[in-house]
Amino acid sequence: MELIEYPDAEMMMMDLGNRLAGELEGCLLNHDRASFAVPGGTTPGPVFDVLCGAKHIDWARVDVMLTDERRVPEDHERSNTRLIKNRLLVEAAAAANYVNYIPADDATKADLAEMSGKIATHLPVSVMLLGMGADMHTASIFPNSADIDTALGTDLNLAFVQPPDGLEPRVTLSGKVLRDAMSCHVVIIGAEKRAALEQARKLKPVDAPIASVLANATVHWAES
Repeated sequence: MELIEYPDAEMMMMDLGNRLAGELEGCLLNHDRASFAVPGGTTPGPVFDVLCGAKHIDWARVDVMLTDERRVPEDHERSNTRLIKNRLLVEAAAAANYVNYIPADDATKADLAEMSGKIATHLPVSVMLLGMGADMHTASIFPNSADIDTALGTDLNLAFVQPPDGLEPRVTLSGKVLRDAMSCHVVIIGAEKRAALEQARKLKPVDAPIASVLANATVHWAES
């Protein structure tokens, strides 16, 4: 794990956005297409603001997908799809291909297997950005949840998840997909999450899902 500390979150978001842009551009120099997996939530918005205007990236050759999504309508205030369409897939980045694997409300496990196969052509993920909760979850893989073994261990590229906090059911990239990403970045802010990160480094993925990617990850942290 590489840890990069920043004086403040604003500088971190600028630097991280430029670094991700550089990695995408570098990938496209050697490959026909690049896949880019991103989280939802409040933290990555400023990174998206930096990235979306990067005109030097051939966005038409970039396949963007979410690391996870709540199973809510796209126009819902908690929809990650809504976030990236409003903050990332605009300006120059509007030319990117959005890989939508979000299931219908009545989707079954058989449907999940079909959707898993559809995203296989975009794997392994070229560049992946992850967040981490104070409980050490990442994407929608939550510690000690009823779905943890499946989410971490399934051979499928996707998993259904019911968060332990009783919120909306979710679909997430599986642990296999997260671990296999060619480049992995984790962005966190605050002393609480820094403490959680240090704790996760000593735990197994079943107790700290973020631990499953840390060995090959670059973690970006600012206190505030």
